[in-house]
Amino acid sequence: MCPHQPSCPPAEALDREAARTMAAHPEQGWSLLCNGVVLFDDTGEILPDGGVIEPHRPLAGVA
Repeated sequence: MCPHQPSCPPAEALDREAARTMAAHPEQGWSLLCNGVVLFDDTGEILPDGGVIEPHRPLAGVA
């Protein structure tokens, strides 16, 4: 449960990455968000239920 007001988006929401950072480990390339999501520097995610979101970096422009 998120103690912030307004509450952070839940892990199931499409905007889950907007949750506040609770623990940051930039030297290891990951952060723990308030909603339980582990967010990696490559934009991959691990959800609290063990689900995985593949990295979703924007693609480079097409020449």
